[in-house]
Amino acid sequence: MNILGIESSCDETAVAVVRDGREVRSDCIASQVDIHRIYGGVVPEIASRKHIETIYGLAEQAIERAGVTRKELDAVAVTYAPGLIGAVLVGVNFAKAAAYALGVPLIPVHHIRGHIAANYLAFPELEPPFLCLVVSGGHTLFVDVKDYTHMEILGGTRDDAAGECFDKVARVLGMPYPGGAALDRAAQAGDDRRYPMPRVKLEGNPLDLSFSGLKTAAINLIHTSAQRGEEVDVPSLCASYSAAVSDMLVPRAMQALAQTGYDKLAIAGGVAANSRIRGDLTRRAEEAGVKLYLPPLSLCGDNGAMIASQGYYEYLAGNVADMTLNAYATKSILGEKIS
Repeated sequence: MNILGIESSCDETAVAVVRDGREVRSDCIASQVDIHRIYGGVVPEIASRKHIETIYGLAEQAIERAGVTRKELDAVAVTYAPGLIGAVLVGVNFAKAAAYALGVPLIPVHHIRGHIAANYLAFPELEPPFLCLVVSGGHTLFVDVKDYTHMEILGGTRDDAAGECFDKVARVLGMPYPGGAALDRAAQAGDDRRYPMPRVKLEGNPLDLSFSGLKTAAINLIHTSAQRGEEVDVPSLCASYSAAVSDMLVPRAMQALAQTGYDKLAIAGGVAANSRIRGDLTRRAEEAGVKLYLPPLSLCGDNGAMIASQGYYEYLAGNVADMTLNAYATKSILGEKIS
């Protein structure tokens, strides 16, 4: 089954063709990073406009590179939530038009479910159940993936997402957008014990997290140093900050894994590319005898292949939509059946 996958939830227009949820036939991405870097972050209106300008040609390119004809496409899958509403609407409306014109099913896919599915593309042997740590610009979750479309949230952030915290501190440090990647590069040359950073523990669910205090501590340190005329050791601050984020994520991931009784741990989302988190997870997994699935960096960011992959399993579960499908800025990963 060849599925055309469409992703436009933020600042990347992405279209791919994936066969049977596992085989990537093509994966085309048009990045807007250079445009938004001028403003230090994503400008929603500009992102939406660039999606409109790019999406049709990118879809044609994806089909051509896949070596298939339009008639060989069996369904169209699209990110319908969550994301920048204007950006998501572009993808949803294009997907509706494409599905209607081709006479094929329209499959709505939750963006975070798509990130989890990126692991199916990188690791064809991976099957549920398993635990997935989702870390992105807008989400930080421990997800019990019981089946391809049956999931349970075991814990997550109560305030800021890990990715948002990386980006905000990087921006205060004057690093170029995307800040999280720049901060990670700077951290490679730093001393992660130079600046003490808080590791927050919350009452209630031991798998819940809070990053707002850590973000505030780092920003206050930067501002206080500037007011005193003191120079900040930027690489060491980045390393200390990254270590604090990892120290809150990795032990909880292992705790969540023990809670489920699984021996398989996957990671998903843009922050899955962070070298400190990847390294710490690798060490802890080896110590615990756990099989760890770390997708390649190319599948950590937004892409159309992950949407097409998850779309295949949503289709098998009967989760298809009609032409009334709408876009949503926010929606739980648990979702609901759409008919």
